[in-house]
Amino acid sequence: MEEVTKDYNADSIQVLEGLEAVRKRPGMYIASTSSKGLHHLVWEIVDNSIDEAMAGYATHIEVTIGLNNIITVKDDGRGIPVDIHPKTGKSTVETIYTVLHAGGKFGGGGYKVSGGLHGVGASVVNALSDYLEVKVYKNGKIYFQRFEQGGAPKEPLKIIGECDPNRTGTTVTFKPDPEIFTETTIFDYDVLKTRLEELAYLNKGLKIYLIDERVEPNKKEEFCYDGGLVQYVEKLNKNKDTINQIIDVTGTENDISIEVAFQYNDGYLSNIYSFVNNIVTPEGGTHEEGVRRALTRIINKYAQNNKFLKEKDDPLTGEDVREGLTMIVSCKHPNPQFEGQTKTKLGNSEVRSIADKIFSEQFERFLLENPNEAKMIMDKSLLAARARIAAKKAREITRKPAGLEISSLPGKLADCSSKDPTISELYLVEGNSAGGSAKDGRDSITQAILPLRGKVLNVEKSRLDKILANNEIISMITAIGTGIGEEFNINKLRYHKIVIMTDADVDGSHIRILLLTFFYRYFKPLIEGGYIYAACPPLYRISHGKTVKYVQTDQEKNDYLESIGNIKVSIQRNKGLGEMDATELWETTMNKENRTLLQLTVEDAVLADRTLTELMGEDVAPRKVFLEENAKYVSNLDI
Repeated sequence: MEEVTKDYNADSIQVLEGLEAVRKRPGMYIASTSSKGLHHLVWEIVDNSIDEAMAGYATHIEVTIGLNNIITVKDDGRGIPVDIHPKTGKSTVETIYTVLHAGGKFGGGGYKVSGGLHGVGASVVNALSDYLEVKVYKNGKIYFQRFEQGGAPKEPLKIIGECDPNRTGTTVTFKPDPEIFTETTIFDYDVLKTRLEELAYLNKGLKIYLIDERVEPNKKEEFCYDGGLVQYVEKLNKNKDTINQIIDVTGTENDISIEVAFQYNDGYLSNIYSFVNNIVTPEGGTHEEGVRRALTRIINKYAQNNKFLKEKDDPLTGEDVREGLTMIVSCKHPNPQFEGQTKTKLGNSEVRSIADKIFSEQFERFLLENPNEAKMIMDKSLLAARARIAAKKAREITRKPAGLEISSLPGKLADCSSKDPTISELYLVEGNSAGGSAKDGRDSITQAILPLRGKVLNVEKSRLDKILANNEIISMITAIGTGIGEEFNINKLRYHKIVIMTDADVDGSHIRILLLTFFYRYFKPLIEGGYIYAACPPLYRISHGKTVKYVQTDQEKNDYLESIGNIKVSIQRNKGLGEMDATELWETTMNKENRTLLQLTVEDAVLADRTLTELMGEDVAPRKVFLEENAKYVSNLDI
């Protein structure tokens, strides 16, 4: 063991020179070196091109995934400055790619508004690449510089040719370093596509191309939306029945611009997505707060002035006026301040009143100029209010007393004895039979069991009052402890692992999807926080002599049979959890030492929302198309 000195002085502080710090602690700059961190490298370079577009210079951005997963990002912006930087004595290109916090985003007048998650993107990508090359088209010349592992320049910036005097732009090519990205260096086309498509919606008229040269013939897609956020909302509501035209609100004050596009559908859930300088803000912030506040106030004002609400009626709540709402809020700010290191919530206090003012004036004008649509929005909100009142009694049942008395928990719940949420687990088990086996076989200190009877209610097709009248759902809400909707409090979560355990058949998969729909719509922070899991019971039980082997897939079964030769074996296909006794269930599915759990996460909230609408919503047509397109991927089907 290394000796730890008691002295703590200047000699104890390690100073990492240049980009060495990035390679030493990459997680500080790109969150992780997993697949998510790998794709983050692309976003850092693309963000620089997007900044050129927001400044009014770039009109085209091209992202290419080359052979060996080499990325090239090309734009037709002004081109990185090539002159000597006064502070470093090196070219500005070399300075930007080798010095942290060097760039046009730090008060140098390069950009009025800029995105990027850290403002250190170019140098960080360089530091974490096997190599990186930059070409700058400027002044009728082509400038070039190459950097190799660790970000060191191979040679100074040089001119390698001439170009059209009118041509400008920057092309960056890099190959992620496999010594840093040990998990994977393979780029996911769909991940890149989703974000680039989103950026095209957020930057009206900008043409973005994605090319994949790893396939033959090469795949190429173009994303360009002259309608911007209006087309974004149109896409989100594609498979939903809408009740009004898309409303587009735009305005600028003190160099802060706000754009909001929104539309109501006949569903019961709201979907609000917000952005600041193209950066997604999943926790919202002052821009979203200002718009939400204005929406509630203006609808109440219109409802009262036009007698939709009587004097004795309580005002509509935010929850009422947001039912069935699809909304995109985009803020462009010259100096955004974010709360927390992950930049998920805008903190600038002045934005709240600016967003409120811009939205209020234009939304109020829309309601006055469009009385028929205004009436439909009022009727929608009033119906939601009546449902909220009807659900109030049922909601009270789901509230937990501070002491969490055992009498207040669902009767079917076999709770664990631990009161420490960090080690406690809740198993949601399909069927009473399997629930009984799970109760008998569990670790009663840390594992709680809640059996669920039959198919869970499809919350995608139900309003909250109906949902809260469902016994199975009330049992889950009560056991979890956080409350739902505006009362949700993650600090009251009673279990840090909530495990869905269903049969390994089609019915089991259906129940799992119904539960996932419920969690995504009403407990989304639990999915985002990594608290939701799916148990993976074995598909086969293989026995020979006194040896018993459980396997998860057909491939594992075939591999195991091949490994043991041609001896006589008995193979049992496990369709139901109830077929296993307590000991088998513990050994195969619940024992922490050898179980397999699948952690459920959401990479793309917009895609997840659209998929749930297609598969679980009222409209049958999108579901039929999905099945026709994906049936070929089903490897085994129980009939």
